[in-house]
Amino acid sequence: MSESNRPLRLGIIGAGRMGTEHARFIARAEGATLAGIADPYSSTPAEEHGVPSVPSHRDLLAMRGIDGVVIANPNQAHVSTALDCIAAGVPALLEKPVATSSTEAAELIDAEASSGVPVLVGHHRRHHPAVAAARETIRGGIGRLVAVNGLWLTKKDDAYFEQSWRREKGAGVLLINLVHDLDLLRHLCGEIVSVQARTSNSVRGYAVEDTASVIVEFDNGALGSFLISDSVVAPWGWDQATEDDPTFPYRPDSSCYSIAGTTGSLSFPQLAHYYHPGTSDWMQPLSLRYEAKGTGESYTNQLEHFLQIVRGEAAPAVPIADAARTLAVIEAAGRAAESGATEAVSPPAVASAP
Repeated sequence: MSESNRPLRLGIIGAGRMGTEHARFIARAEGATLAGIADPYSSTPAEEHGVPSVPSHRDLLAMRGIDGVVIANPNQAHVSTALDCIAAGVPALLEKPVATSSTEAAELIDAEASSGVPVLVGHHRRHHPAVAAARETIRGGIGRLVAVNGLWLTKKDDAYFEQSWRREKGAGVLLINLVHDLDLLRHLCGEIVSVQARTSNSVRGYAVEDTASVIVEFDNGALGSFLISDSVVAPWGWDQATEDDPTFPYRPDSSCYSIAGTTGSLSFPQLAHYYHPGTSDWMQPLSLRYEAKGTGESYTNQLEHFLQIVRGEAAPAVPIADAARTLAVIEAAGRAAESGATEAVSPPAVASAP
């Protein structure tokens, strides 16, 4: 087998839930092989896949022939780990959030720009097979975008919070869960320029919020609202509406986003496109058609894209600077929840162009 056709050797940093999931995706990928897993506490996933287990990501980066890594350790370690990968010249797929602050994100943007080592941020939902069709429909099939609504409502079990970092500031529904939704809504509907928000931790009483209500304004003038909670029993949200993760029950009749314009509207991910065939009139029945989805599933498509990046065949579809804009929206939501005021979104200032 020629060097250009050999499977790429990928390592994983972090053996928690997401690291274990990434190991499964790599193990079944045609163009990649799992080379090792770094985690200071658990060697179980490495043993299950028959690959070396090392305690530190630096040990993994020092292994011979590592072509790329997936960073799936706790949020607070994302930037320092990614900086080490960049310094080692190893491309990385960095799980979201890109950082825990815009200041950290700016440091990462500068490091990537000066080194040329690519980093793909793991906002995997952008790779969902329904996204391209939804983006096209929003831009050309519903008129002027006016209103957006989203829901993510579920109940995390008590075992989820046994890891102490998940009870600490920066690990609540804003940065862990809503970051996914607002990133995808940015991708689908345009940049978010201001935010209003309220948060609550009334159910569990941890330092992190368990519920949030957020209102956003897009740069095109459209308004959006989002309700999110990890402390309720409900069927509405990305995990129930898609088949991204088989550990969640799938409800094909469920929708997580409603996107409305002056000549039509779209539900996501079903891609139910409602419109009036003639003059729009609220007394007239709506016509309905389902837009065609693409193929594959989010994590598999994301991994295939990362392999292209490692081989030098593509640039990251979600670069650090793009993900940092999503982080800036989440930060604005946090400020708005504390101040009670509308907060402008301020992307990180960087020393070099991304």
